[in-house]
Amino acid sequence: MRKDWNLPKAGLVIALAAGVLAGCGGNDGGHASVNAGKEQGSDTSPITFSFFSEDANPNWRDMQDDVGKAITKQTGVTLDAEFAVGDPSQKVALIATGGDYPDLISPKGDLNKLVDAGAMLDLTDLIEQYAPNLKKLFGDQLNRLRYSNDDHAIYVIPTYSAVDGKTLVAGGGFELQHRAVKEAGYPPVKTLQDYERVIQSYLDKHPTDENGNQNIGLTLNADDWHMFISVTNPAAETTGKSGDGEYVIDPKTYEATYHYRTEGEKAYFKWLNHMYNVGLLDKESFVQKNDQYVAKIASGRVVGLIDADWGYADGEKSLKTANKLDQTYGHYSVMLSDAYKDNRFQSTGFMAGWGVGITTACKDPVRAIKFLDYLASEQGQILNNWGIEGKHYTVQDGKRVVPEEVQSRIINDNTAFSQESGIGFYSNLGAHYGDGVLDATGNYYTKNFPEQIVSTYTSADKETLKAYHATTWKDLFPQEDEFPVKAWGAAWNIAVPGDDEVTIFGNKMKDITWKQIPQAVMAKPEDFDRLWDKYQQALLDAGVEKMEKGFTAYVQNVVKLWNE
Repeated sequence: MRKDWNLPKAGLVIALAAGVLAGCGGNDGGHASVNAGKEQGSDTSPITFSFFSEDANPNWRDMQDDVGKAITKQTGVTLDAEFAVGDPSQKVALIATGGDYPDLISPKGDLNKLVDAGAMLDLTDLIEQYAPNLKKLFGDQLNRLRYSNDDHAIYVIPTYSAVDGKTLVAGGGFELQHRAVKEAGYPPVKTLQDYERVIQSYLDKHPTDENGNQNIGLTLNADDWHMFISVTNPAAETTGKSGDGEYVIDPKTYEATYHYRTEGEKAYFKWLNHMYNVGLLDKESFVQKNDQYVAKIASGRVVGLIDADWGYADGEKSLKTANKLDQTYGHYSVMLSDAYKDNRFQSTGFMAGWGVGITTACKDPVRAIKFLDYLASEQGQILNNWGIEGKHYTVQDGKRVVPEEVQSRIINDNTAFSQESGIGFYSNLGAHYGDGVLDATGNYYTKNFPEQIVSTYTSADKETLKAYHATTWKDLFPQEDEFPVKAWGAAWNIAVPGDDEVTIFGNKMKDITWKQIPQAVMAKPEDFDRLWDKYQQALLDAGVEKMEKGFTAYVQNVVKLWNE
């Protein structure tokens, strides 16, 4: 059921319209003063909105960080926020059925539960009348915010997908310690065999660390959802399939296939089986918990990882603090063989999808949309990405610069610095541009541009990159302009209702995959083919073809919706 917000009467409309926040007001010389956005008549009186997010956020400080305080100063808004603990999908279901809605909500893939309950406002008219920054930001992509082919209402402001920009940071791929590639003479690391040789050669010379503890060739994180990132997604990535979650999408027909059933993936898992049996893959990979995984990395004993940098960041921070920089990691584009091309950075275009919506219980929808509009303003985005001028950055010759002492804290004391500053905390609350986009002053909105990225690198990073004739880790990967933009965005971003047959089938496939893939990897080499065939048959018996057909319809509907 669709719920529309009834706009106030004309007199009130005029009064409220005069108070639109001026977050996109012109700035000069690279400055974005936190006082620049207030207009005469703007309503910045204190107001608190309740907010629920399906994401966990252990670092939330009730907007008492520097950026949060500045946002409140500009808007008058504070958030009484609740973040997911336990099963977030179940929590949203309870909110939907219970009728006790927060003012604002970020339901990720469970928006349908709230829409069906009549809990969400259609934001179309609110955006039109009170959100000039959102209109400017989305531009001709605004149609991608529509809910479905049958319901063109806008129920959330997309905040998980950036508008425009390019991916400039390579934080994933296959990781190797700097000391291992250095000792190997900085060889090409392009295939699984290249990667394996570096690990093997290092362990042959250094089976133990300086304290006599066994060094580890490669460890994986298979603790719950980390299984996707560290164990199963790489099978698709190393066989030239861009990041579409559990599916591979045909770029011509938009047909979806469960990626484990596609060419090359058996060979990838057979390689993991080989690594396990020759002693290069950590025997505890499929039983260790996340904290054990991170602790091993922090010990400096792990030569290779297959993960995203945020997945092992805490362990690597410990190494940096201990000045064990050669035991930290570089990122490499590794493929099954030379027959494949790494397209993990293929552009998705603007994907819309997950974001923040306003519920029918909201006490003041106009103030709420203005708050979201401020976060999308030039001033709001600079504040979230860069922090406070004079404290977190300075302006030199018209360019924003992070002082050396601040950059040192970002690298070496990031957790405490982030909690104090709040920089980046509000990205999933506000719509925003992507990396590489310039603001009105000619500065980048985000800090992810080549010069700033390089400033975050350690001396060990720079030494390794120089040896490979590269400036950033992204230079070692194929670039996104080598591939066409994906018409469907990303398959993992396509919302499928939790009670839909596709989701029910998907949960069955996940259970089968998470059980049988580890069994095959840890089996004796002579048993691998039999176990792989058993796994493939189990997928068929569980209805994988029906699931693929159902998800294909969702993909094709998204392509149609975005091109109407």
